[in-house]
Amino acid sequence: MRWALVKVCLAVTAMVVIAFAVPLGLVIREMASDRAFSDAERQAGTIAPTLSITTDREELTRAVLSTEPGDRGHLAVHVPAPEEAADGTGGEALDIGTRRATPKDVETVRKAGRASITEVTGGFALLQPTALSTGEIAVVEVFVPEGEVSNGVATAWLMLAGVGVALIVGSVAVADRLGVRMVQPAQRLAGAAQDLGEGRLGTRVPEEGPTELRSAAVAFNSMADQVVQLLANERELAADLSHRLRTPLTVLRLNAASLGEGPAAEQTRAAVQQLEHEVDTIIRTAREQRPQTQGVPAEAGCDASEVIRERMGFWSALAEDEGREVRLAGVERTVRIPVARTELAAALDALLGNVFRHTPEGTAFAVDVHHSGDAVIVLVSDAGPGIDDPKAALARGASGRTGASGSVGSTGLGLDIVRRVAESTGGDLRIGRSVLGGTEVRIWIGLHGNRPERGRRGHGRRVGRRIGWRGRKEARTTTGPGAQH
Repeated sequence: MRWALVKVCLAVTAMVVIAFAVPLGLVIREMASDRAFSDAERQAGTIAPTLSITTDREELTRAVLSTEPGDRGHLAVHVPAPEEAADGTGGEALDIGTRRATPKDVETVRKAGRASITEVTGGFALLQPTALSTGEIAVVEVFVPEGEVSNGVATAWLMLAGVGVALIVGSVAVADRLGVRMVQPAQRLAGAAQDLGEGRLGTRVPEEGPTELRSAAVAFNSMADQVVQLLANERELAADLSHRLRTPLTVLRLNAASLGEGPAAEQTRAAVQQLEHEVDTIIRTAREQRPQTQGVPAEAGCDASEVIRERMGFWSALAEDEGREVRLAGVERTVRIPVARTELAAALDALLGNVFRHTPEGTAFAVDVHHSGDAVIVLVSDAGPGIDDPKAALARGASGRTGASGSVGSTGLGLDIVRRVAESTGGDLRIGRSVLGGTEVRIWIGLHGNRPERGRRGHGRRVGRRIGWRGRKEARTTTGPGAQH
């Protein structure tokens, strides 16, 4: 917008300068010409008194040479021959000075009785008729050089051009300043909107600039305040709702304590304890205002291998009860990722919980972890029926058929949790067919906040399939918690 305003102002100013400078230049040229010929008329008039007294050659010659144009050879006098006397004698015509006009032009002026300007070699000649004492008409010729006719015109035109350029430059500078005054508030507003979209909730816009942009800044700041208030209300609501779960959780814990001993009782008590821990985590997270940078939580960062081993240790007990074969691979070394521990655990629990809810008992599943340098790939696969429509399964609020992603009638929120975890690092979530014959959910977690290239995504899928399920027999010998059942 700034450059558009400058171009418009440049075009308008240039047209105005041309509209005034060109006619003014022509007027100056005409004024210079009129001045030169007016001076010539004045010089011609200096010899008129002499012509009215005498027509003697010597007298006229002295009179012509005594004038400034006559001394330079620019003045000439043409006296016609007197009429024939009664005794039959007559005079001769006199031409004093340098003649430049043609005899025809001189004769025409004598007969017409009015001054005339004719073009001659090197300039112009002013022919001025003057009455003699004898009643004849003499013609005074004044030569006006070309340089005198255009004297000062070039300088005036240069000055006009300079003034025009100065006006154009000044108008462009003023337009640029006005453009900056308009563009800067708009840029600040756009930048603030981008920052707010990236999670910087404290972003506000200075209420500066033109009236319209000040109004937009006021509206933006009001909107940002409303967003902050809505998020605060949402956190409080989540905390309050989670807090209400404490009472039924307490009852469950007491009931679980009275179950006595046995694997089922221990599993029930462990599940109640885990549920209570998750509720406490929700309450703490909801009540804390955690700063965010580039959409990644400030506390982000955990060892993916450790978290996966821990969650697989939790789910392996239930898998053993249901007769499911479990495989865990790629968690032997530390793998740091820019994801909070609780968020990664929630994502894994969502996927593994879907496996248990939406696949028949006895269905095998596997979790594979692969480190590709700039990303960590987590593959959760099962031997269930799979998903008919992966795109529908990835849509929030909808799901596909059975498999790791959910079943018909599920909300699909589990996959949404996993997707948000992956996308917060610049990665993504994909669903496909596993080598077990069921669903394979691939979580691509970026280590540097950059989205993976298409080619490398395909590489990740090939690697995931390469490190996938290798047989029921191998599953029982895989190291790591949850490998036994």
